[in-house]
Amino acid sequence: MDEIRRSNQVFLTADEVAPVIGCNPQAIRVQAHADPLKLGFPVVVIGRRVRIPRVGFIEALGGIE
Repeated sequence: MDEIRRSNQVFLTADEVAPVIGCNPQAIRVQAHADPLKLGFPVVVIGRRVRIPRVGFIEALGGIE
C-alpha cells in the first residue's frame, strides 16, 4: 500500500490492487464488469479494460496518511 500511496499514477490496474486487498486480479475484473459498486472502490471500465483511480482507491481503504 505504501508504494501505491507514493505513486504518481492516476490509475492503477487490477494486478496492482489485488495484493493489497488480498484477492485475485481476475476477480476484480469480473466484479468490475458485473457490479462495480460491490467492489467498494471506484473503477473505470472501458471495453474489457478495468482501471482503478489511485486516489479513490486510497480513500476507499481509509485515506492517505
